[in-house]
This record gives sequence, C-alpha cells and structure tokens, in this order.
Amino acid sequence: MNLIPLLQQAASGGSFVPLVALGLIFVIFYVFIIGPQKKEQKKTQEMISGAQKGDKIITIGGIHGVITSVKENTIILKVDDGCKLEMNRSAIATVLLDEKTKANRLENTPEKASLLSSLFGKKKEKKAEVSDAEKPQPPDFAGESK
Repeated sequence: MNLIPLLQQAASGGSFVPLVALGLIFVIFYVFIIGPQKKEQKKTQEMISGAQKGDKIITIGGIHGVITSVKENTIILKVDDGCKLEMNRSAIATVLLDEKTKANRLENTPEKASLLSSLFGKKKEKKAEVSDAEKPQPPDFAGESK
C-alpha cells in the first residue's frame, strides 16, 4: 500500500489545520508559561507594596535588615546598630514574616473578609458539644479469646 497519495491529499486538504495548530501552541504557552509568570509577578508586587515598618527583609543584593521607615518609592533599612541604608522598594527580594505576623495581616485585610463572607455566607453557629454519654460506644470485645 502506497501512503504518499494519502499524505498528499491530507496536506492539500486546507490551510485551516496549521492555524488550529498555531492557536493550540499559543494556548499551551499561555497556560504553562505566561499565566503562572503573571501570577508570580502580581504576588511579588503585593509583597513589595505591603512591606511595613518593622518587617525583616532580604534585598536583591543579599543584604538582611529591618525596615525603619517607609516612603512612597523607597525604604530605609537598618542593617546594623549605626548603619541605615535607603533603597528603592524594587530592591526587596523577600519579606520575612513570622507565622503570627502573617496571620495578623491576613485577618486584617478587607479582601479576605469580603471573600470569606461571599464564599461561606453568614457565620455558622458552633455545633453543641456531644457529651460522653451521648457518643456511640465501641463494642466490647473483652469476651473474645485471642
């Protein structure tokens, strides 16, 4: 069986197939490369804009310090007892927060409150605790031989 005539018919079938393939490639690039990059960029921008006085940070150059003052486009970073540096906000690589500070900031954001209320509606009442007498007891297997 000769496959060449079949391949020629498929190739001359139309110019719509290459356009679909090109569109599919673009969708794959967006899903795996462009979309996650945008999410990461947005997350980094929120971290930089949310830096506050007292936060411990690491700069892009590797300098560790504590923010002592925050301005619109710059921060003043305390590196040592008598050493303060003024840097652009864009120089922040990481904001180091302990778990307590993260929880406090997350609870105090109005976006979280509105998101939770929209997802779960009104707060549900806590279920009444069941006493030991009301709990189902497991069967007693003491009579069985081992």
